[in-house]
Amino acid sequence: MEIKERIEQLRTLIKYHNERYYDLDEPEITDYEYDQLLDELKKLESQYPEFNISDSPTKKVGGAVKRELRKVRHDVPVISLQDVFNKDEVYAFVEKVKSQIPDSKFVVETKIDGLTVLLRYREGNLVEGITRGNGEEGESVYENLLEIKSIPQTIPTTLPYVEVRGEVYMSNEAFEMIMKKQQESGGKTYKTARNLAAGSLRQLDPQIVRERNLDIFVFNLEISEGKEFVSHAESLEWLSSLGFSVVPDYQICSTADEVWESISTIGEKRWELPFGIDGAVVKVDNLDDRKVLGSTSKVPRWAIAFKYPPEQKETVVEDIKVQVGRTGRLAPLAILTPVKLAGTTVSKASLHNQDYIDAKDIRIGDTVVIQKAGDIIPEVIRSIPEKRPTNAIKYMIPDTCPICNSPTVRDENGADIRCGGDECLAQLIRGITYFASKDAMDIEGFGPSTVESLMSEGYIKNIADIYHLKEYRDELIEKGIVGREKSVDNLLKAIEKSKDNDLDQLITGFGIKNVGKQTARVLTSSFADIDEISNATYDQLIMLPDFGETVANSVLSFFSFNSTHDLIEKLKKAGVNTQSKVSEISRDDRFAGKTFVITGTLPNLKRDEATRLIQMYGGKVSGSVSKKTSFVLAGEEAGSKLTKAEELGVKIIDEEEFNNMLK
Repeated sequence: MEIKERIEQLRTLIKYHNERYYDLDEPEITDYEYDQLLDELKKLESQYPEFNISDSPTKKVGGAVKRELRKVRHDVPVISLQDVFNKDEVYAFVEKVKSQIPDSKFVVETKIDGLTVLLRYREGNLVEGITRGNGEEGESVYENLLEIKSIPQTIPTTLPYVEVRGEVYMSNEAFEMIMKKQQESGGKTYKTARNLAAGSLRQLDPQIVRERNLDIFVFNLEISEGKEFVSHAESLEWLSSLGFSVVPDYQICSTADEVWESISTIGEKRWELPFGIDGAVVKVDNLDDRKVLGSTSKVPRWAIAFKYPPEQKETVVEDIKVQVGRTGRLAPLAILTPVKLAGTTVSKASLHNQDYIDAKDIRIGDTVVIQKAGDIIPEVIRSIPEKRPTNAIKYMIPDTCPICNSPTVRDENGADIRCGGDECLAQLIRGITYFASKDAMDIEGFGPSTVESLMSEGYIKNIADIYHLKEYRDELIEKGIVGREKSVDNLLKAIEKSKDNDLDQLITGFGIKNVGKQTARVLTSSFADIDEISNATYDQLIMLPDFGETVANSVLSFFSFNSTHDLIEKLKKAGVNTQSKVSEISRDDRFAGKTFVITGTLPNLKRDEATRLIQMYGGKVSGSVSKKTSFVLAGEEAGSKLTKAEELGVKIIDEEEFNNMLK
């Protein structure tokens, strides 16, 4: 790959992951993996200045400013730190500082994994709280910050203006409690405490912040009008005396050896801390020394952030078992000798499929190296053949389902092996859970534990039975299977509400192989009701947008079973909508042959709603901008897709213009 092409690829990747992390609070890669991408781009831009551009992600800090919250300019630019990844880079930083200031000292702190905020106090009263945003401008989250108990609303000082910088975070304990509640209720789950903390702080309802027990550590004094300090450590002591929770256990060091020892100590204990960290920070302590060292256009020369690699441990594969998923997929699972990894005890890890097991030559009895993908999900990195015992056993996924004993079959063009049975209990539980999920029928409170309880008690055997639960209201309240009266009534109300959903949600909820939300919308935009869909021919299906042979055959196969038609009849009798609410309007094909890309936050329409409208009128929605794109529908914080559209000359429209096109 040519240098220019690699640079452009890195910029696209980094912009995408910036949006996932800063704006959506849903990162897809680890901080370490992200930092490696950014570091590679910085080095390439330095080596090849002819490819440098002003709007490169290396020249920006953080994410966009969200539309819903008031924008606020920062008094002091909130810049990032230079990342380093190994001992040599740490020693090089210390030696460079020492070459200019021989007697310099350093403060080493834990780098809290949360959301940066700036707190402003006038005459001792908290008057504003701002997120980092893009470094020059943030968003006011003042009302939400008032709900965080550890943020003092008044401080004992007569100074006219004080501004401090801190990191809002969620403790591991609070995160686990909330995730347990979310899973039980079928609500949204987050991969990390940082994501949940950031998502909570950006909510428009302060009540949510209060319920989620957010916390803060203050780690820098930005402004103190009327009072000066000699060192950073001195300012932290002063902030602590005012009632702030300052970053804990910081160390003052004089040499590179001491700095590295402090970094190593934090690394050794990081998984035992009650909160998440994403590195260690090394800062020059003396504030006048910082002025001498200065900053580049992007980072200060007086500080670095050390990023720890993912922790890896050796353990033994004691056994391999399979779990049966919603679609009948047999998922092999390594049963491991328990080992403490990244803060929790790990005893299981996914092995994905038979090809994965064979490629890594993982056997029962093997010693293997494991780590947590994204510091969350345990995964087996490799086996260690030299430590293999003589009685190690090769593993093959069974040819019969471990739940219902039906024969298993391998996907024709894939690596997955599935149960061939129609009445497998494991599939039924996961299938009903998916049917009620937010992506499908969106029945709030109908999570996995509720489904399993109702199935084990015999109240539901298939998705149609959900709509007869109201007949057992008193029994459910008496037995407390899904909670007491209020919980039962809320669940029944959510079930009743789901009857009026549009047909695409029902089709999605069926969990047809290879058919997701987008495909379901195409079907319900093209056919008037579920009967038309079930009677559709291959020739009709293959002509639909984005339908290939695989998808068409999956739809035909699902509707060929008698059990499917029995289920549909039961749903009709229960009053569930089986008519397409968009099929009539879709006969107006004004967007036929047009491809839209939606980016940013629209003032009134949700992205799903805009997608549905485009498809109603025969258009297609794509996730990326190309020369074939007809329109880019852009809202605020549009990001890299907008830039790409401008480069390619693709027509850009806003929500008002889109609505005019609909009229």
